[in-house]
Amino acid sequence: MLMPRSSRWTFVTNHAVVLLQVWRNPNLTVREIAESVGITERAVHRILTDLSRASYILRKRVGRRSQYSVSTDRPLRHPLFERMSVIRLLTALDPAAEG
Repeated sequence: MLMPRSSRWTFVTNHAVVLLQVWRNPNLTVREIAESVGITERAVHRILTDLSRASYILRKRVGRRSQYSVSTDRPLRHPLFERMSVIRLLTALDPAAEG
């Protein structure tokens, strides 16, 4: 059975996709992340703030830009997956990338 085109949900959240983009390239700008994920810059700012507050990413200013690093040893937030670290999720989503 095909899903109607109006249904826009996905299995991977925007938080996970933004985290994956940061992990792949910590030097991306908010605009570049937004374009690659397909969401607004404002949404990326909110997600980066969420991830930073929860210590999933660390933000460092380098001149006028921000550079990000992912805390790959942090546990996933969902109770069913809290024994799994972020690195397992990231490598499952992109096994060819290095982290």
